[in-house]
Formats: sequence, C-alpha cells, structure tokens
Amino acid sequence: MQAQRTTVDLTAYPDLMVVMLGFRLRGLRAIPAMMAIGKGLGEIARRHPDGLLHHEGFLFGWNHVGIRQYWRDPAALAAFTRSEPHGGWWRSFLRNPRQAGFWHEAYSMRGGMEAIYVNMPEGTDIGMTGFAPARDAGGAFMTAAGRMAAARG
Repeated sequence: MQAQRTTVDLTAYPDLMVVMLGFRLRGLRAIPAMMAIGKGLGEIARRHPDGLLHHEGFLFGWNHVGIRQYWRDPAALAAFTRSEPHGGWWRSFLRNPRQAGFWHEAYSMRGGMEAIYVNMPEGTDIGMTGFAPARDAGGAFMTAAGRMAAARG
C-alpha cells in the first residue's frame, strides 16, 4: 500500500504565528502551579480567544508538558498575552514559580523567531537553548516583540 501524502495551503494565513510552550515540574511544589496552568489551558481550549486557530497539547516526558498554538497574526497573539486571565497567570508565575519551569518559542510566517526560558533546570537544552547562547531577558529582549525584532535584525 502506497503512503498517502497531504499538505496544507497556508496562503490564507500570511501572518501566521506558531507558538511552542513547555511547562516542566522541577519538584513537588510545582504541582499546584501545573494544576493552575492546566485549568487556564482548559479555559483557552473552551473559550478560544480571538485569533487562536488551533491549540494542542502533548508530553515531552512525565514531568514536562508541551503545548503548540497557531495564531492568526502577531497582533492577536499580543492582545491575548496582554489580556486577562493570561496576564494574571504570567505575573503569578513570575512572582512564585513553585519549582516549575516554563518556556516558549514563537515562529512567524513573516520571518523572525523568539524565545524565553524561565526557571528551567541548568543544562536542559530545550529548543533553541540546545545551540544558541543564553542572554539576559531585559532591555530590548524583555518582550516577545522586542526579541522578534532583534532576531530579524
């Protein structure tokens, strides 16, 4: 039996953004943070914020959850990240990560990529950390938009 090959036509999505997210438990205190994130992700799946085209989850390992999201455009993604409840989840996590690590990488159809890694274990080598040098996430690199602009040159 011959393999059936299919592809997708992305011409209707010229500004498509793909976001990969990961949440890693580094200890037992991370379980409440993971449960809160899980509740929030369930809400995203039910509520489908404007501009979210598709949302799916997977496992990297027993203590590492992954999420892939497809967004219509950078503006829709930025609006979601600045709105509630996302802003509240993010601020709460940054105040107290509870032995949890978080990362995301974003890829733009128009060019540019960016990433942030928060509280990940040393030597994890997740995604771009496997080859690119680390740097402080401050100044021009504080926001996803700033990191994306820097990556484009």
